[in-house]
Amino acid sequence: MTTLVFVHGWSVTNTSTYGNLPQRLQQQAAAQGVALNLADIWLSEYVSFDDAVTMADVVRAFDHALRDLHLVDASFACITHSTGGPVVREWLRAQRERPGAYSTIRLTHLMMLAPANFGSALAQLGKSVLGRLRAWFDGIEPGQRILDWLELGSAESLSLNLDHIHGDDPAAKGQYLFVLTGDRPDRSLYDHINSYTGEDGSDGVVRIAAANLNARHAVLARDDGGADDTLALHVARAPRTAFKLIPGAAHSGTDQGIMAAAPQATVEALLRCLRVKDADAYRHLCDAFDAENAQRDADRVELEPVGPFSPRIHIHDPRSLMIVRLTDESGEPLRGSRLLLNAGTPPNPDWMPQGFMLDRQANSHQPHVVSMFLNHTLLSGSPRIADPTNTRKTLRAATDVHRPYNATVQPADLAGFVHHAATAMAASDDLFDALGPHQTTVLDVVLPRLVHEGVFRLTQELTPEDFSHVAPGPAIPSR
Repeated sequence: MTTLVFVHGWSVTNTSTYGNLPQRLQQQAAAQGVALNLADIWLSEYVSFDDAVTMADVVRAFDHALRDLHLVDASFACITHSTGGPVVREWLRAQRERPGAYSTIRLTHLMMLAPANFGSALAQLGKSVLGRLRAWFDGIEPGQRILDWLELGSAESLSLNLDHIHGDDPAAKGQYLFVLTGDRPDRSLYDHINSYTGEDGSDGVVRIAAANLNARHAVLARDDGGADDTLALHVARAPRTAFKLIPGAAHSGTDQGIMAAAPQATVEALLRCLRVKDADAYRHLCDAFDAENAQRDADRVELEPVGPFSPRIHIHDPRSLMIVRLTDESGEPLRGSRLLLNAGTPPNPDWMPQGFMLDRQANSHQPHVVSMFLNHTLLSGSPRIADPTNTRKTLRAATDVHRPYNATVQPADLAGFVHHAATAMAASDDLFDALGPHQTTVLDVVLPRLVHEGVFRLTQELTPEDFSHVAPGPAIPSR
């Protein structure tokens, strides 16, 4: 018997948001031999539209609500939508880090539908603009504190995700995570004032790469004993997480919504997830999902009808989200610094593939954190894309590989008692190695902090001496 808890997303105020997914799941589970009764399904109702409510508050209240379920075997499975994914993941971290304060109830399966794991580009727009986007919520002022968490590059979301990337594999301890996300927006919900709602590479709210937990943490920093102007690349990968694209599904809406519309592909994928009982079965499902995603990526052309005019062409290339944090070795943010991407040998910014940069967004609370939305296919080189209705017609010519890719940093301060030097990646490294299709990379660029001898001197001159205009002197050697 499986107890199943549904957790909705941000700004929801009615359980109608779950659509008929719980009922359909229960019906088809019985037909496929999965032990799931309607009495064992619980629908969450949590407040996210109050400005005083934080993510930690929701997590604490979620833990309290779970204690009232009186679970027979002290375990449950969970299906989340959108912000519900980060809510439950934050609960899992709180449960692990504060065992005395949080329950010992065990979560066996976490199935996240369109999770905003790395946030959403829409969150930065603020309450006034989001209040006009009917696809997100209906007549309720959203909570600003939750929006702050959801903003791309927020300190809170990066903390959770870096903890995941460098943490233990949940599957090794019998806890299975799954990410299921739609591969395109619902065009009928497009807001003409805000292009993010129709952005390819997203489901209309959350970018595919921002949902995927198969993320990476890359660090560009000076190696011990290395030169001050050369940064070496180091990359860490997250434990493998089952990731499935639901073709044709969008974030929300009763026609294409991955949850509200309860598409058959969503129901079938969820049942496949629920049947996982051990690490081998989980690994096999990861492999199967990867193969199915590859088939979807091969059929990437969408022709959107535009009334009496020629259809609008969408080429659903895999994208990458790169969240860049610019700091120095002491952790100080490098405000005003410029990160420049280059291609080829010798590195040249003019050689970057045309159209590779789809969007840039700086975090409003941490301007030194910038999220870049990149076309991974153009960076890797692409074969010719033909018109599916006429294969002799070319929609996009073949693109060449422009690797290796390199990054240089131009800091705002190049002189003084304390400053930073212009730096570049080591010639032997390729930034493309840090990127993955449909994946997020957190890139920490860490510049050496150059402190000069003039900051602190000792003298044996006992007569009064003015040192208000001393020269910086040479930089202190790095250790």
